[in-house]
Amino acid sequence: VQLQASGGGLVQAGGSLRLSCVASGRTVSNNGMGWFRQAPGKEREFVSAINWRGDNTIYADSVKGRFTISRDRAKNTVLLQMNMLQPEDTAGYYCAASFFSETSRSASAYKSWGQGTKVTVSS
Repeated sequence: VQLQASGGGLVQAGGSLRLSCVASGRTVSNNGMGWFRQAPGKEREFVSAINWRGDNTIYADSVKGRFTISRDRAKNTVLLQMNMLQPEDTAGYYCAASFFSETSRSASAYKSWGQGTKVTVSS
């Protein structure tokens, strides 16, 4: 499966962006999906994940209440709505498809990764 992330860009602090991840090659409708991010000079970190049905979501504490993950199984798409963005949210954002149907915070649970989309938040 190929994952294509898009929607990144430059935004001022307090602004919003919506990231999209479209899967192609095969369906991911039965896979848990996740978003991770990596800032320059830092390790990759978990952001959010959603289970196969879309009725269970988890978030990193740093984004809880600001970010919302959702999915459209019919369109093989996962979205990440990011509100109240802060400079510390600046990073490359990567979507990933899990080996499993439920959510996971661990990068090792994910088998397919997109190329990333860059988010820059100015202060």
